[in-house]
Amino acid sequence: AQQAHLDPHAEVEGVFSMWYGKGPGVDRSGDALKHGNAYGSAPKGGVLVVAGDDHGCVSSSMPHQSDVAFMSWFMPTLNPASVAEYQAFGEYGIALSRFSGTWVGFKAISETVESGASVDLTPDRVFNQPDYTAPAGGLHVRLGDLPSAEIETRIHHKLEAVQAFLRANPIDRHIYDTPDANFGIVTTGKGHLDTMEALRLLGLDEVKCRALGIDIYKIGMVWPLALDDALEFVKGKREVLVIEEKRGIIESQFKEAFYDWPGSKPARMVGKHDENLEELVPWTGELSPLKLVPIIAARLHAFFPHENLVEKARALTDQPPVLLNVPGANRTPYFCSGCPHNSSTKLPEGSKANSGIGCHVMASWMDRDTAG
Repeated sequence: AQQAHLDPHAEVEGVFSMWYGKGPGVDRSGDALKHGNAYGSAPKGGVLVVAGDDHGCVSSSMPHQSDVAFMSWFMPTLNPASVAEYQAFGEYGIALSRFSGTWVGFKAISETVESGASVDLTPDRVFNQPDYTAPAGGLHVRLGDLPSAEIETRIHHKLEAVQAFLRANPIDRHIYDTPDANFGIVTTGKGHLDTMEALRLLGLDEVKCRALGIDIYKIGMVWPLALDDALEFVKGKREVLVIEEKRGIIESQFKEAFYDWPGSKPARMVGKHDENLEELVPWTGELSPLKLVPIIAARLHAFFPHENLVEKARALTDQPPVLLNVPGANRTPYFCSGCPHNSSTKLPEGSKANSGIGCHVMASWMDRDTAG
C-alpha cells in the first residue's frame, strides 16, 4: 500500500494503512514490520502498527509489552490512555508516519479496548509543519531501494524528523502545570488513569496538588521521548516518580539523558526501584489505583507528613473487596456468526486436535467431536 503512489497508473496519491496483531502476532511478524519501517512509508500514505498488548495475560499465552520490540525496530510508539485518545493518537500517528517516513507503533491494551465511552470526534485535525529539511533523496519509500547501509542512515534521519514533529506538535501534556512544583509524577497510557484515580482516592485533587506543589506530566509517545519538554518538566524537582505499566522504558530514557544533560536532573527519580534499590512500581502484572495508592502515599509522605497520606492509604487498602451479587444471564461463550472456527473445528473421522490459546479452545466444550 505504501508503494501505490509509485505506480504510474495509480488513481490515488497515497493509501494509509493499519496493521493489527496481538502480542504474539507482533513477535511473529517482526521481520516484516522491521523491514517495512526501515524502507519507509509514503508521504501521503502512512502506517499505524497497532499492537494488542495483553498486559495481564487475560486471553493470551503470556503477558506482552510490544513497546520493547517497536524500540528495537526504531519505530516510534504511542500509548493512548483512553478511548477518546484512540482517535487523536491514531490521527497523530498517521501524520507522523507521513512526515517522518517511519511506521508508527500504537499500543492497544485489553482494559481500554474492552471499555466504552461517548467521545466528541475532532474532524479535520491540522498539524503544524515542522522546521526540518530532509536530506537529499528524502525519507520515504522509493522504487529500486536496494539493500545497503544507506537504509540505516535513513533511519537516523527519520528519527531526527520524528523529534522535529514532536517539537512542532507536542503530544505530552502538563496535567496541572503547577508553578514551582517540588514533586513530579510522570505517567503514560493506562497508568495515567490509574494514577489520577489513586490521587483522587487519597483526596488529592487539582486544587490540593497545586497547593502542595505536585505536578503531573503525561507522556503520549513513550519512545522516543520528546526530551526537550520532558527534561524541562523534571528539572529542579526534589523528586520525580515515574509510573508506567510493565518495564521502565520512560524511566530508562530519562536516566540515560541525565548523563548528557546533568543540569536537567531532579534531586531524585524513582520508578521501578526506589533510592535503596527496593522494588517500587512493579513491572509484572497490571497496575491498578489501589496498587498505586500505598506507593504514591509513601513517596509523598516524606514531603507532606501532615497530610496523613499513609494512614489514608492503609484505610483504603485494608478494606476487603466488595463483591457485587448482580444477577445476570448465564450464557456459555460461542463462536461469532460467520467465524471460520464454526466449521474448521469440526474434525474429519480419524483426526485428533488439541486446544490452545485462542477462540478455538471453545470447541472443547461445544457439542462436537474434537477427537475424530
